[in-house]
Amino acid sequence: MNALDSATIQEFRAILGGDAIVTDVTELKTYDCDGLTNFRVVPRAVLLPASTEQVQAVVRICHRERIPFVARGAGTGLSGGALPVANGLVISLARMNRILEVDIPNARVTVEPGVINLDVTARVSPQGYFYAPDPSSQSVCSIGGNVAENAGGAHCLKYGFTTTHVLGMDVVLSDGSLVRLGGKTLDTPGYDLAGVFVGSEGTLGIATRVILRIVKMPENVQTLLAAFTHTTEAAQAVSAIIAAGMLPAAIEMMDNLAIQAAIAAVHADYPICGGLLLVELDGPADEVDLLVAQADEICRRNGAWSVRTAQGEAERALVWKGRKAAFAAMGRLSPNYIVQDGVIPRTALPAVLMEIEELSRQAGLRVANVFHAGDGNLHPLVLYDRRIAGQEHAAEKLAERILEICIEKGGSITGEHGVGEEKKHMLSKMYAEPDLETMQLVRCAFDPLHLSNPTKIFPRPRLCGEQPGVYKPHPLEQSGLAERF
Repeated sequence: MNALDSATIQEFRAILGGDAIVTDVTELKTYDCDGLTNFRVVPRAVLLPASTEQVQAVVRICHRERIPFVARGAGTGLSGGALPVANGLVISLARMNRILEVDIPNARVTVEPGVINLDVTARVSPQGYFYAPDPSSQSVCSIGGNVAENAGGAHCLKYGFTTTHVLGMDVVLSDGSLVRLGGKTLDTPGYDLAGVFVGSEGTLGIATRVILRIVKMPENVQTLLAAFTHTTEAAQAVSAIIAAGMLPAAIEMMDNLAIQAAIAAVHADYPICGGLLLVELDGPADEVDLLVAQADEICRRNGAWSVRTAQGEAERALVWKGRKAAFAAMGRLSPNYIVQDGVIPRTALPAVLMEIEELSRQAGLRVANVFHAGDGNLHPLVLYDRRIAGQEHAAEKLAERILEICIEKGGSITGEHGVGEEKKHMLSKMYAEPDLETMQLVRCAFDPLHLSNPTKIFPRPRLCGEQPGVYKPHPLEQSGLAERF
C-alpha cells in the first residue's frame, strides 16, 4: 500500500473542489477517531464527496495507487470501525445527505448514506410511518454508518435490526466500479449480497444509495416501568414475558448506577431501584391494553415492587430520553468508561448479571448495566479513572472477560456496535479457522487488494493480505511454539 503524495492530492482536489478536501494537520485531528476514543490515527487527508460519481472517481485513484481508505459517516461508532489508516484516506459521506425518494404507497424511502437516522422518521411521520432501527445516537448517527454496523436499538426486539429494513443499495467497490445489491422488492433472486454487505463494517465497499423499508405507526403505544430490588429479578421477568408469548416493541433494563446517571443528566422520572425494566407494547388499542395488564402481572409475580405506565406522550418521551442518554450520562459518575455490547441468550441473563457483579467486586471497579434485555444484548459500562495507575488496564481486562463470558454462554462479542478495531483480537475466540477462512474469501471477492477499511474486524491479514492465497502456517505455529491472534 502506498502513501499519498502531493500529485495525488491535487487529483483529488480537481475532482472534488478545494473545499471538499482536508489536509491541514489541525483539522485532520477532528477525524482521528470515532466514538471510541482509545484508538487515534490522523489520516493523510479527508475527502468529502457529494455524489456517487465523485466517490467512484476518488476510489479509482485509490485503487490505482494502492491507497487504503476508510469510509466515515457521523463518527458515532463505538468499536473503532471508522478509525483511519496511517497514510490513508478518510472518505467522509457527510455531504451526501439527501433523501432521494419517499414512496409511501410501497413503504420505501431511498436515501444517501449521510442522511441522519432520525430524519427519515421525521420525513415520513406526517404520513403515519416511521423508520424502526433506533440506536441511542439516532439523532446524530447516519444511515451509512448504521448499514456498516447493522445498527440496532431499543425497538429491534420486535421490528428487527438495520438488515431487516435495508432492501437494496448502490455500492462503490474498491476498484471504483458501481454495483447494485438488492432492490425495492422484499426479496430478489440469487445470493443475498445486500445481507452480506449490511454489517460488513466498511470492508466490502462504500454504500452511496440505500433503499429503506419504513413501518406503519401502531394505533397505540404504552410504556411500562417496573422497579425491582435486583437486576436478577428483572432478568427473570424478561424471560417470563417472552415465555408468555408476548413480543413487546422493546424491553430495556437499567441498573442502579445507570438510573442515577440518567436522572442526573436529563431528570428522567425513574424510581430509584436495583433494576428497572422499560417494557414498551404497541399495536391495536384493545390488544395493547390486554398486554399491558399481562406484563404488569408478570413483573409483579417476579418481584417488582412498583409498576406504572407512562402517562401521555410527553412522559413517554422523557422515559426514552433517559434511556438513550444513559451512555453519555456515565460521564457524571466517572471520568472514563469502557462500553461493550456482548450478547447472551435471554435465559442466561440472571446468571451473567450476577457474574458481572462478582467480577466488578473482584476488580474493584464499578460496572453500570443498561441494555436491550429483550434480545440479550448487554451494554456493560466499566467505570474507571485513567489518572489512577493500573485502572485503565484493569478496566480493559474486565471488559474483555465479560465478552469471554458471553461467548461461553453461546452468545456473541457484539450485538450492534461491531467488531471494528477494538474487538478484532476476540474474533478468533468466537470462530474456528474454517469460519474465518470463509469470511476472508467473501472479503477478497469484494476487495481483492484489501484497500477498503483494511485493518478492521479480523485479527490478522489473511488471504488477500501481503501474499494472496490460502494462509500457510509458519513452522513455529506448526511446532506449537507460536500462536496467531
